[in-house]
Amino acid sequence: MAMALRMDSGGLYTDEAITPVIARAIVRAPDGSLSVRETPELARLRMKSPDLWFVAEDDSGRHVASGGVPPQYASLLGRLSHLSYAHLRDRSPPYRLSAVIRREVAPAGTLTILGHGELTGVSLVVLIASNVIVIPIFIALALISMLVTPWIVRKALAGVSAIAQEAEQIDANRRGRRLSEEHVPIEIAPLVRAVNDALRRLDEGYERQRRFIASAAHELRTPIAILRLKVDTAAEPATRKLSGDVARLSNLAEQMLDIQRLDNERNLESVDLGALARRVAADLAPLLIASKRTIEVRIEGMSSLRGDVGALERVMTNLVQNAIEHGGHHVILRVTASGFEVEDDGPGIPAEERERVFEPFHRLRPRSTGSGLGLNLVQQIVERHDGRVSIVGAPAGGTIVRVEFTSR
Repeated sequence: MAMALRMDSGGLYTDEAITPVIARAIVRAPDGSLSVRETPELARLRMKSPDLWFVAEDDSGRHVASGGVPPQYASLLGRLSHLSYAHLRDRSPPYRLSAVIRREVAPAGTLTILGHGELTGVSLVVLIASNVIVIPIFIALALISMLVTPWIVRKALAGVSAIAQEAEQIDANRRGRRLSEEHVPIEIAPLVRAVNDALRRLDEGYERQRRFIASAAHELRTPIAILRLKVDTAAEPATRKLSGDVARLSNLAEQMLDIQRLDNERNLESVDLGALARRVAADLAPLLIASKRTIEVRIEGMSSLRGDVGALERVMTNLVQNAIEHGGHHVILRVTASGFEVEDDGPGIPAEERERVFEPFHRLRPRSTGSGLGLNLVQQIVERHDGRVSIVGAPAGGTIVRVEFTSR
C-alpha cells in the first residue's frame, strides 16, 4: 500500500497534522457562533506556515475563517459539513490552493475543517520502512510456496502413492488383493472402497468360472473314458475310426483340468531343465516313432530354476506334441542358459499369427485336430514362473517356440 501511495502522489500536499491544531483553537460563543482562540499550538503553526489559512464549519453551517482564504473555495462555505476527507492541490507551484479537508471532534463540537498550511510529500522514511517490512514477508511467502507447499502436498498424498504401488501389484494371476484404505485422504476413500468392491466381484466371478470349468472337466472324464473303451473294442472299422476324435475330447478335458490346477498346485522345487528335456523326449519317443518323426535333445547351457516340475513338464510336452502335429519330420528340444526352446522343420507360422496362437481356442488352421488350448496353457504356466514365451522363425524354415525365464 505504501508503494502504491508513493507512485500516485507525484507532488506536495498540505500536511494533515494542521487540522487537529486548528480544531482545538475553535471555541463556541454563547450565541452558538464560532470563533478562533489563539492557542500556543496555533501560534507555533502560524510561525511554521506564514501562509496558513483555514475555515472551520459545524454541521449547522456556522463557520469561522482565518487567513486569506482563496476565493476559489468560496462556494464550499456552508457546504463543508457534507464532506469528510479530501486532499486538494492546484496544478503548479507555489501550490497556494493546496488544502486538506478533515472532520475533527473539537471543544466546540464536531467540525469540518478546510485548511492550507505546511506542504509535505510522501515520507521517504515511511516508504523505506514499509519496504523493509513488506519485502521480507513477500520473500518468505515465495519460499513457502516453492518449498513448503510441495512438501505438504506430497505428505497429504503419500497414501495415494502407496495405493498406486499396491494397484501395480494386481494382475490376473494374483487374485484376492485389495487396496489399503488406511492413510488415504477422506476425499479418495470412497473411490478406494469402490475399487475394492469391484475387485471382490471380479474375484467371485473368476471363482465361479473356475469351479464351473473344473466341474465340467471332471464330469466329462468318465463318459469320455467309457466312450473310448467302447470305440477301442468295437468290431466295426468305422466305429474304431472315431478313436482320434475321442482322444481329442480326452485331451481337451485334461487341458481344462490343467488350467484349473494352475491355481491350486504350486509344488515349487529345483528343476533341472536338461534332465526334464531328456525325460520328455523319452516319454514321447513311441509317439514319434509311430508317426515316423524324430526328436533331438540339445543341451547348450546349464539351466535350472525353482518351479513346479509337473507344470513345466506339461509345457515341454505340449510344445513337442504341437511341433509333431503341425511341424515337419524333425523336432529339436534345445535347453539354453535362459530356458529352452522347441524347433521344427515344418511350414512355419506367419508373423501376423504368432501372437494370436496363444489365445484360447484359436487354431492356425480351422480344420486342425488340436483343441486350441495347448499354447494358451503353455503361456499361463510360463508366466506363473516369471517367464515369457515367444515364437520366431527357424533359420532353415519352420518354427521355434522359445521359453525364457527371468528368475532362477
